Amino acid sequence: MVAAAADTRRLSVIIPTLNEADRLGATLAALQTLRRHGHEVIVVDGGSSDNTLACCHGQADRVINSARGRARQMRAGAALARGDIFWFLHADTLAPAGADQYIHAALAGGTREWGRFDVRFPERCWLLGCIAGLMNARSRITGIATGDQGIFVTRRLYAQVGGIPAIALMEDIAFSRALKRHGRPAILHQKLETSARRWLSQGVVRTVLRMWGLRLAYYCGASPERLTRFYS
Repeated sequence: MVAAAADTRRLSVIIPTLNEADRLGATLAALQTLRRHGHEVIVVDGGSSDNTLACCHGQADRVINSARGRARQMRAGAALARGDIFWFLHADTLAPAGADQYIHAALAGGTREWGRFDVRFPERCWLLGCIAGLMNARSRITGIATGDQGIFVTRRLYAQVGGIPAIALMEDIAFSRALKRHGRPAILHQKLETSARRWLSQGVVRTVLRMWGLRLAYYCGASPERLTRFYS
């Protein structure tokens, strides 16, 4: 039996940042094996006033400045990316070892052109564990991914849907909806480890209710700009 050829498609890991000096170093450190495999890491900064840019020295292939706003920053990174597959990763999220192999396997054969990982929180808290489990289950059922889950997509499909919508909030939901029209996502059970800082700083239950309210309002037609004022 002839072994299947290795997938040589290059990944472009695109990370939007804004004052992430406390967490970006660990995120980039987890990606250095991917760089040694020939993939590229692009950091897109929205005007940090801390040492975020210093954390990128020697740890990223490209560091660029962009107008502030996660969607705008990710679009700017994708516009300069050289890879065949774009992987959008938050600055406070640790990638699992072998992430490139998991992505290649998920997209092998061309039946899937986009996907996402499961997530978990590093903090040992049963409530946070339940929240992560529900996030993963909801995404599995609906086929909609959030930014925390590390959305990846082929360059071809990214261009076909017009890229990430340049909206102020809910860009991950809108992007997933557009991608889903061309097929459901590949679901990777390997987990990204994402920070629970938002949940812990604002209260876990309060944050859950707030996010549910924002999503419900968005689904009911509220504009991202209006939701941003409430979110802020």
